[in-house]
Amino acid sequence: MQLQNTSQYAIRILIYLANQNKDCLSTSPELSKTLDIPYKFLTKIMGNLVKAGFVKSIKGREGGYALESSALELPISSVLDTFNDSLHDEQCILGAGYCDNINKCALHDQWMAPKHLIQIMFKETTLEDLLGKGNKK
Repeated sequence: MQLQNTSQYAIRILIYLANQNKDCLSTSPELSKTLDIPYKFLTKIMGNLVKAGFVKSIKGREGGYALESSALELPISSVLDTFNDSLHDEQCILGAGYCDNINKCALHDQWMAPKHLIQIMFKETTLEDLLGKGNKK
């Protein structure tokens, strides 16, 4: 199980912005270079994060991006939902299309319990919970 690249990048961006000084704005080139995210892909993601209300965008020469303070309290599942990345679907863990209780793969029944725990983790973990944890960008 792996999150889509868009969701991975979005979460990394939000964590990075959350760890920055509140008065400091981060530019797209800075975010792209620091987080090793392709620039064009980053700008698309930033547009979605601004539209979703997680990030504020300040235009102009001294502009950039900063985290909306309310975003600290949002669960990671909200970010996943913004990018339509969810464990709610019935995507087969073995990559064999879709699984459900009628059309099961060999790991379907064993996967249901850990999948549920991962869903709970994403619903209960906020950006604030992740501040200062880990050193990878």
